[in-house]
Amino acid sequence: MTREGAPAPAAARRGRPIGRFLAHGVWATTVVGVEHVPAEGPVILAANHIGLLDGPLLYGVSPRPAHLLVKQSAFRGPVGTLLRWSGQIPVDAEGGGRAALALGLEVLRRGDVLGIFPEGHRGRGDARALRGGAVWLALTSGAPVVPVAILGTRRTGRGAGSLPRPRARLVVEMGEPVVVARVPGRSGREALDDGTRAVADALRATVARAVARTGITLPDDAAVPARAPRRANP
Repeated sequence: MTREGAPAPAAARRGRPIGRFLAHGVWATTVVGVEHVPAEGPVILAANHIGLLDGPLLYGVSPRPAHLLVKQSAFRGPVGTLLRWSGQIPVDAEGGGRAALALGLEVLRRGDVLGIFPEGHRGRGDARALRGGAVWLALTSGAPVVPVAILGTRRTGRGAGSLPRPRARLVVEMGEPVVVARVPGRSGREALDDGTRAVADALRATVARAVARTGITLPDDAAVPARAPRRANP
């Protein structure tokens, strides 16, 4: 991938067998709700974030090829080469992530799938506070946001950078799409805040539903102070 433009659609396709092997070969992943992902057109997959495996797992089980926003520090060595080869987009959080959002917007405007972890960091994964990038992308592109709950990638007592044991039971559950739009009479900032609340509510509901259905709970040892959502202005 270059700074001149978003990664090509073919890049997101070529790494999918690796993602599927990780999801269903190395680990035992149950996927629910793929029918909620539109078969065509732009869509944002907005997932909770609890463990190191969340990105590869989401990439592997997405029903359509997806480009994910991944922290820039992961783009090093062989892993970085693999991420670029598979069409992932680095996020410079210190710089506000504007370049990544601009590339993500390109992906959406050509009708493809973008994956994002709106909590902005690995933690408990309860969607207590979301950053505004996903909703800015949705408002700007018109793409629906599909909330995605990921469970099992980290258990209580294990570090956020750890991996689950092989063949561990993992779950990815996708909820009904959320459509956000600017309502007449509401400012851009108000629309961003309204949309962020709507997506946060949908993501929390999807996570709660997945926990109730599977009995796999969120880790309770990674509670972090809630962070105020960051507004995006690429």
